Amino acid sequence: MTAELLALFTTAFMVGLSGALMPGPLLTLAIEESTRRGVSAGPLLVLGHGLLELLMLFLLLLGLGSFLAHPTVSRVVAVLGGAVLLWLGTGMILSVMAGQVQFTLPGDKDNLPALPPRPVLRTVTAGGLISLANPYWLLWWATIGAAFVAQAARLGAGGVALFFSGHILSDLGWYSLVAAGIAAGRRVISQRAYRYLILACGLFLLVLGVLFIAAGYRGRISL
Repeated sequence: MTAELLALFTTAFMVGLSGALMPGPLLTLAIEESTRRGVSAGPLLVLGHGLLELLMLFLLLLGLGSFLAHPTVSRVVAVLGGAVLLWLGTGMILSVMAGQVQFTLPGDKDNLPALPPRPVLRTVTAGGLISLANPYWLLWWATIGAAFVAQAARLGAGGVALFFSGHILSDLGWYSLVAAGIAAGRRVISQRAYRYLILACGLFLLVLGVLFIAAGYRGRISL
């Protein structure tokens, strides 16, 4: 694996993890579904989420590939993606500093309500639908995601595969951890550790946002 491909995989994983860690509709659904299904809830929801993202990836590659390859478009996408990264990173840091970031799990599995598990297909579908309904998900793919796809496409099929692998593995790892924690009936990460992790991801997004904007002004997306 070349250094450029490794950088693409690593940054895709880190950016994906930054998004997955922040409380949102998918996290809420993962907690609720885990009380019904247990450990398998996380991977099943991510499967639905990942299928939707794979569709978006193909749409960008097949329908917008030549459009994204245009130098002017690449520059605009890079600058917009960088601006969104700066916005997201700043929001994450400010949330931590204001003490607004809290991650709680049900304390004891014996005290969890006895909710019947949903069918597997319904759980998978829910993971995709709740992502599609989230306006921030669409905003991410229209800006940051598009910039990553443009970079990945320049590196060929291997670049596209590594980008998507890094991105989806971050979701799979985090939501599987959440589901496992609920199934075990205990916290697997402390509040302090969670806040530090959010803070580190926010700082990472700020740095990457500056790099994206600089790449846009140079006329070439480079991670």
